[in-house]
Amino acid sequence: MRDGFICVAAGTPKIRVADCRFNAEQIFTMMREADQQGVRILALPELCLTGYTCGDLFLQDTLLRGAAEGLRTILEATRHLEILTALGMPVRAGGKLFNCAVVIQKGRVLAVVPKTCLPNYGEFNETRWFQSGADCGDGLRPQDEALASGSCGGVGQCLIDCPDIPGLTVGVEICEDLWASDPPSRRLAEAGATVILNLSASNEVVGKAAYRRQLVVGQSGRLCCACVYADAGEGESTTDLVFAGHNMIAENGAMLAESRFSTGLTIADIDVQRLTGERRRLTPFPAVNAAGLYRSEAEFTLLDTRIRRYVSPTPFIPENAADRVGRCEEILTIAALGLKKRLEHTGARAAVVGLSGGLDSTLALLITALAMGMLHRSAGDIVAITMPCFGTTDRTRNNAVLLAEHMGATLRTIPIGDTVRSHFRDIGHNPDIHDVTYENAQARERTQVLMDVANELGGLVIGTGDLSELALGWATYNGDHMSMYGVNASIPKTLVRHLVDYVARDNLKKDEELTHVLEDILDTPVSPELLPAVQGQITHRTEDLVGPYELHDFFLYYVIRWGFRPRKILRLAECAFHRAYSRDVILKWLKCFYRRFFFQQFKRSCLPDGPKVGSVALSPRGDWRMPSDAAVRLWLEELESCQ
Repeated sequence: MRDGFICVAAGTPKIRVADCRFNAEQIFTMMREADQQGVRILALPELCLTGYTCGDLFLQDTLLRGAAEGLRTILEATRHLEILTALGMPVRAGGKLFNCAVVIQKGRVLAVVPKTCLPNYGEFNETRWFQSGADCGDGLRPQDEALASGSCGGVGQCLIDCPDIPGLTVGVEICEDLWASDPPSRRLAEAGATVILNLSASNEVVGKAAYRRQLVVGQSGRLCCACVYADAGEGESTTDLVFAGHNMIAENGAMLAESRFSTGLTIADIDVQRLTGERRRLTPFPAVNAAGLYRSEAEFTLLDTRIRRYVSPTPFIPENAADRVGRCEEILTIAALGLKKRLEHTGARAAVVGLSGGLDSTLALLITALAMGMLHRSAGDIVAITMPCFGTTDRTRNNAVLLAEHMGATLRTIPIGDTVRSHFRDIGHNPDIHDVTYENAQARERTQVLMDVANELGGLVIGTGDLSELALGWATYNGDHMSMYGVNASIPKTLVRHLVDYVARDNLKKDEELTHVLEDILDTPVSPELLPAVQGQITHRTEDLVGPYELHDFFLYYVIRWGFRPRKILRLAECAFHRAYSRDVILKWLKCFYRRFFFQQFKRSCLPDGPKVGSVALSPRGDWRMPSDAAVRLWLEELESCQ
């Protein structure tokens, strides 16, 4: 395991009902295959050593002896395998029979876990053969010698610790246990389990798969854990039922891997660091209390595990088109509702927006128009001000004008070139020196114009700066950094683009000219336009100076949302962007991100109000409380070691 990743699998071997010797061979063959693929933890189905559908054969001593012999065969065949495996089999103890998960590693039994909730309805008759684990008091005492070495707990009372891998603790439950009102996995997670294995034999009927999927994904989210669900499949009796081998691996509310109607392995990487970090962050999650639980220990050799899981290059943006549309609608509504309340509360007679013809100010205008619509007010109450200066191009100026006109906003054009030159004379600055003073004087003059017009009209200045710019400090202090309500403040740049694109597509049939304007704005390079244009073309390109926003948004997500260390973020970025950027380029911009993020915190410490729309935000009043003079040394030193 490296950087918290460990490879897990749910397996469905092809079995024969009551043929324990054949089933044992299939199981240890699957264990070897999983081991060769780098799997460290493997869950197999409920009662897979005998078959779940043995019926009254479970009362036959011959079958039970065959199961015990099959286990011995598996232990002998896998005594050199490090893979931790949970398999299902009937276990005799105290004169009763229990439906159990047996956890094995390196030829030894680590734990025997009895099923607690025995279904006895419809096609299920488990109480006819088995005793509930809730009735076994201090735990099982198996009579079969091969099982005697394992730690045996009652209801939800057995954990397997992995001391070699920090944060990795495994708990086990069986099928119906998950469907109960108070599943054993709840107590296991509260006692520290980060991975829950569920050994299942859930037959297939119409609609059941969707509900089963909901259970597994939901439980992983509620318990902030990984759930590995292994289901019975081909080979079970089809006298009355069909089993589909519906295997699932979910992590903290997200499905990582899933298969159905097949045998074999379903494999995924789970991120234990991510789970333990999230539990630290979620204060309602209880402190670990493992009193009264049986514990066993697994032994792992640390491996340099390759990342098998898919790493999205756009973590803020759903990749499914339908989900993306829903997300855009929701974000626009949340942001507009926030502004609606602020306009109502202050009694503002106007909303003043500085319109540059760029993405951010376009989105701010669109959100403001939505808010005005919610208030049943005219779009004319939006005052859109374009303020051309030294770097303004005809393209952006024309787009700003057309956009305001098509939105029905009141448009004002206020050139600021003469005012800025006068200011240069006042402070003795040479206008031929295109330094930070030259740039920021323009940004501050624009903010002064907006604030003064808002005062004149009894209105509010609507901020246009986005989350990515705030993270990088790419804003002029007391210039575009300041507003009276920042509607874009928790929307990253990559998402800004998708929101504007969504409006362009959604509007297509209503106003084709507006759609064309929005499409041209989307095609315009991101720029503050503070340096003179050359032959009418933008020369001041933001991403040439601070790096690609798609990289910085990726870094921002994993730094803030998950608190990952730099080395791990670099590795994830290599997986996500291996076709687009070299490792050296990613490392260069990651160092840039950390430097700017730390050095520019002072700008975020005094941000205006603005609505939070997602899981990552940088408001100093809510999500991010950081000293403005924190040192970045530890983070950069780790990245230097990655050279």
